[in-house]
This record gives sequence, C-alpha cells and structure tokens, in this order.
Amino acid sequence: MLLRMSQLFLRTLREDPAEAEVDSHKLLLRAGYIRRAAPGVYSWLPLGLAVKTRVEQIVREEMAAAGAQEVFFPALLPREPFEVTGRWTEYGDNLFRLQDRKKADYLLAPTHEEMFTLLVKDLYSSYKDLPVTLYQIQNKYRDEARPRAGLLRGREFVMKDAYSFDIDHEGLVKSYHAQRDAYERIFKRLGLEYVIVRADAGAMGGSASEEFLSPSPIGEDTFVKSAGGFAANVEAVTINHPQPESIDGKPAAETISTPGIKTIDAVVGFAKEVGKEIAARQTLKHIVLAITDVKKKRSLVVVAIPGDREMEVKRAEIVFPGCDIEPATDEDFEKHPELLRGFLGPVLAGKQFLGEKSESQIKYLVDPRVVEGTSWVAGANEKDKHIFGLVYGRDFSADGYADLAEIKAGDPAPDGSGPLELARGIEIGHVFQLGKKYAEALDLRVLDENGKLVTVTMGSYGIGVTRIIAVLAEANNDDKGLIWPESVSPADVHVVAAGKEDEVYEMALRLSEELTAQGKTVLLDDRLKVSPGVKFSDAELLGIPKILIVGKGLAGGEIDIWDRRSGDRRSVKVELAVTELA
Repeated sequence: MLLRMSQLFLRTLREDPAEAEVDSHKLLLRAGYIRRAAPGVYSWLPLGLAVKTRVEQIVREEMAAAGAQEVFFPALLPREPFEVTGRWTEYGDNLFRLQDRKKADYLLAPTHEEMFTLLVKDLYSSYKDLPVTLYQIQNKYRDEARPRAGLLRGREFVMKDAYSFDIDHEGLVKSYHAQRDAYERIFKRLGLEYVIVRADAGAMGGSASEEFLSPSPIGEDTFVKSAGGFAANVEAVTINHPQPESIDGKPAAETISTPGIKTIDAVVGFAKEVGKEIAARQTLKHIVLAITDVKKKRSLVVVAIPGDREMEVKRAEIVFPGCDIEPATDEDFEKHPELLRGFLGPVLAGKQFLGEKSESQIKYLVDPRVVEGTSWVAGANEKDKHIFGLVYGRDFSADGYADLAEIKAGDPAPDGSGPLELARGIEIGHVFQLGKKYAEALDLRVLDENGKLVTVTMGSYGIGVTRIIAVLAEANNDDKGLIWPESVSPADVHVVAAGKEDEVYEMALRLSEELTAQGKTVLLDDRLKVSPGVKFSDAELLGIPKILIVGKGLAGGEIDIWDRRSGDRRSVKVELAVTELA
C-alpha cells in the first residue's frame, strides 16, 4: 500500500496542545493520529486508525491461535439483563443510561458479560457443545468523572473482551491458561514490557484474577514485587497476621493527660518528652468511614490501623465490596458525640463501644497486625487523654479485621519471598476465572453426561486496545516525536523526497512502488512546496521506524536510510536500498 502525504488527511502540530498532560497524549495529537471530540472521547484519523488496525490484527491472530471465535455485539443494550445481574445499580454513575422514544431504558455497554452469557444460553444446551471461547473487539463506554491522559482514561474506548464457557472448573482452568498464554504472545509481539500481577476480581466476581501491567511512572496502578517472584496489585496484597504474643507480664494500661495532642506525630513527640519513647507504628490511628451499600443504606465504621500508615482507598473498596466509601462528615460526628476527634480509641474491656453509656451500633475493625498480646498507644475516648500499653485481647477487642492500610516498600511479601518493592504500571490486560456468577444469574445451564442440568463455568479476559496504543506511544518516543515498534507502525517505510529536482521525486516514487511490490506499506512524503527541514521534523514526529531519504546524495547514486530506533543514518547505493529495507 502506498500513502502519499500530498493527499493524506493529516495536519501535524508544532506545539503541545494545552489540554494534553502526558507524552502519549501530546504526541498522538501533534502527529495527527487522533483528535479530541469531547472530554474523554476521540476521533481516529487515518494514521491512528492504521496503528489501531495493526494492534487489532495481532490480537485477532493470537485469539484464533488460542481457539477463540470472534463475534460482535451492539454497544446499545437493554436494561433488563443488567437488572438481573444487579449491575444496572452496581455501576452507579459510571453507566451511561438513556431512554428510547417509548421510555424504555437502555445503556451504553461498559462490558458485555450479560450478552455473551445470553448468546451461549440461546444456542447451546449440552456438555457436547462445550468448551467454547468467544471474543469481540468493540467500543465500551464508562462515564468517567475525570477523563484524563488522552486514551489512557477515556469515556469511550476499544476493548477486546473474551469469555470462555466450560462444563466444570477443571475446564475453566485450561481455558484460562490458554488465554493467559495468548496474552503473553500478544504483548511480546507488540513490543510491550509487562508484569503479571495478582489482582482482586472486584465487581467482576470470580476466583483467580491476574492483571498485565506495563511499568510506567505515569501508571495509575501501584503494584508490588519481591526478589523471590511475588507480584501483585497493592489492593490484592494480603497482610499475614503476626504470631500472637503472651499477655502475661505485660504492664497495665496507663491513661495519660495529653492536652492538645491530636496527631500521631504529636503523640510520638509527647511520649519522647515524658520518657516513653515509641514509634508511630506502635500507635493506633482510628479512621471513621461512612459506608453506603448497594441498597443505599449508610452506616459508620471505625477502623484502627498502625499510626505510621495511611488508608489505601482501593484496599478499602475490597474490604467493603460494592459500597461507596467516604470519610465521616462533620454531621456524622455531631450525631455521634462518642466519636471524639483526635482522641478516638478502641473498645475498653467490659464496656460498650466507645464509652460506657454509648448505645452506638458502629462496627469496630482492626488491622491484621493487631493480634492477641500486641501492645498499642491510642486515644482514651476522652478529651486530652491517651492510653499507653493497651493490649489486644486484654484491654480491648474488635468486631473483626479490615486489611485496608497502605502497603509500604520493605513490607514482607505474603509468600515469604522477601521484602516488597513498589512500582507503578498501566493496566493493559486482565484475566478472571469468573466461575458461575453470571451463569447462575442468567440461568445458563446445560445437560451433563448423565442428563442432569448443570450451571456453566465462565472465564473473562480483557485487553484495552486503544489504551495499548497510548502505552506504546508513552514508552516509544524521544524529544523529537514518536518511534513506533515495527509491529504496529502505520507504515513500514517512510520515504522522504528531500529536494526540489524532478529526479528526486521520480526516484522517491520509484523506490516507494518497488517497496509496495515487496508487500510493504509505504508513506511517501511527496509534498512539493514543503522544505526538507519540515519534512524531516514530520518524519521524526510521526514515528515510522524506517526512513528512506532521497536527496542531495542522489547525484552520486546514493540515498540515506535512517533508523529512528537506533538513530543510525547511513548512505547506500540506490540499487541496494529496496533489498535492504525489504
């Protein structure tokens, strides 16, 4: 295929657009790959569409190699299936909802689990039909509150979603690993660096869940890894309970006057002044949360975590799945005077929650590090007082555990494989062993070998196609512009006619046609009234890795081959150019 820049629908920009935040966003806009249509919504121009098509082709090839078959669902879906699974409500404000002229409810699909499940239910009825894996490459819609970073966090995006259907869990495991292996092949072919981490299934449900993350300093996901091979998202790290300690011989708890001492740092400083040196990790920080469940019932929870840590919101979302979580408001504290800010402490032995006269039903949860026999410093539930030497199991207890404190570098890996390191990454793929959640909700059952109806077991596998393009752009650029991996570049060779002479343009066209005859896609810069300097700047910006320059050297029978990835630029004889590039 030959693309002529004199005819191509393309305008490059010399300056970064004001709304662009990250390198990928700036460069994709400047190079004319995408244009903003609305916040979080983008139009695809010819070169951008060419990159997207190449990414999708690699995905299709590897899906076929893994035994998956392609289907295509509408993006506009009826409300009813989402009501059955509960997701019409669970998605909350993230769902685009609309009505037709008859006032029937519809949505723009954020995912298609319901549609895949109902399609298999409609056509299959026997174990003999299974296993089967179906996939599609389709637009998805989520009403992001704050779309940002171009294609990395948008309201409309393209996703490859696949679903496997098996008669039992053993079959699911095989399907899961077939898809997982396909993902590794896809990302290697795309030239993407990736890490596979344990993840939480979240609203998707299911058992095993892993994410493919591309390490990046601008990544929204924090993950941890150890030298021994452990890797997980921070929300999926489970803190192991320390061994209980003996209560015998522990000094009695002591209530001390601490006027105006309301923060952990102030408590630590005060303790040092009075000869009771402690570290922040030996104190308990009490956080009051307002939890609103899917039925819109709101309640308060008090959670105690070590004072040297903050609460991690994503970990809290796992502790309270499907709920809206926010800090307690001033109004909450007014309604519950027993919640004494700055001096909040745990339950005292033999008393009701937070005070002898309290009738509050507020739950009290503690961090997994708070085990029997451990000693802590905390508020005394009285103004200007703290208690030193509070021992769990002797002086206070709790209603349960809540593992929502942040993970820190140096924390031990849950599997004992060494200290954890923290890094950031961008999610590019996610695989779930869904199990029976959607099959049960939508009554997807088939007859087994004994003629008995059994519920089908499902797996779910997603890849963010348009997000991958942003990740590739983020990882493959320099101060001049993009540098695409050859596997996704919109053209294989960029031929630049750098001169005014007719011979230059004739040779550039001849070489371009010879390359296309070899099966290459060629972008030919044949613009007549554009200077060589502008053409070179555009070549650097557009990012096609192989550039062939027909210019002054033609008089001596030579042209230049420029490798954008290595920076190498060399002269070769005209008659050898096509052979070298093809």
